[in-house]
Amino acid sequence: MAVEGGGDSLSELYSQARRLSLKVKDGLERLERFEYTSASSSSLSSSRALVSGSTDDQATAIRRDISEILNVCSVMDSLWRSIPSKPTRDLWKRKVEHIGEEAESFRGSLDKYQMRQQQRVQQVLEREELLGRANGDPHILKVFDEEAQAMASVRNSSRLLEDTLSTGIAILSNYSSQRDRLKNAQRKALDVLNTLGLSSSLLRLIERRNRADKWIKYGGMALTMIIVIIFWRWTR
Repeated sequence: MAVEGGGDSLSELYSQARRLSLKVKDGLERLERFEYTSASSSSLSSSRALVSGSTDDQATAIRRDISEILNVCSVMDSLWRSIPSKPTRDLWKRKVEHIGEEAESFRGSLDKYQMRQQQRVQQVLEREELLGRANGDPHILKVFDEEAQAMASVRNSSRLLEDTLSTGIAILSNYSSQRDRLKNAQRKALDVLNTLGLSSSLLRLIERRNRADKWIKYGGMALTMIIVIIFWRWTR
């Protein structure tokens, strides 16, 4: 996509940023799958694998890629501002902002993962210490295993709740985008109808239909929030 005012470099940088974003997304998904597997297993071998830092190198590489994405965004930000054409400049502005927001989201997800990782490492160390003290006492081992299983269940429920909330937020954002598009479409349709000189009764009919659509939209939003709240209270 050739763009005047440095567009060729901008296109190359954008492609580079997109490739890095896909790489980071894939890396985060692998970390989350490993985390889920580790949380679901209470075996001592998996715990020791966690403490050994088998995912530290992956997390470091992902953070390095995120920093590179942000650096590329910084360069692109200076390039799109020099594009003479306003429509093209606005298009690249939205693209660069989207890449930057995505990178910040990746960084937030990685920070949360590493925080959970540190907590699990501490739990593993405490568990091994307790096992050493127990020295084979069946009662202590049983109590600790039950506690470990309860903690794994809580983590899984928390993850499910976060996914549900993210889905709800995405639905609400989609509703907001649809509302803006409907407003623009209504404005254009009214302009066309006024130009054609159609009757005011037809215009009122369209306005009533629009109000009905608005209530349907608000009802859907409210229903989504109620479902999320009920699910959150149910999982607590």
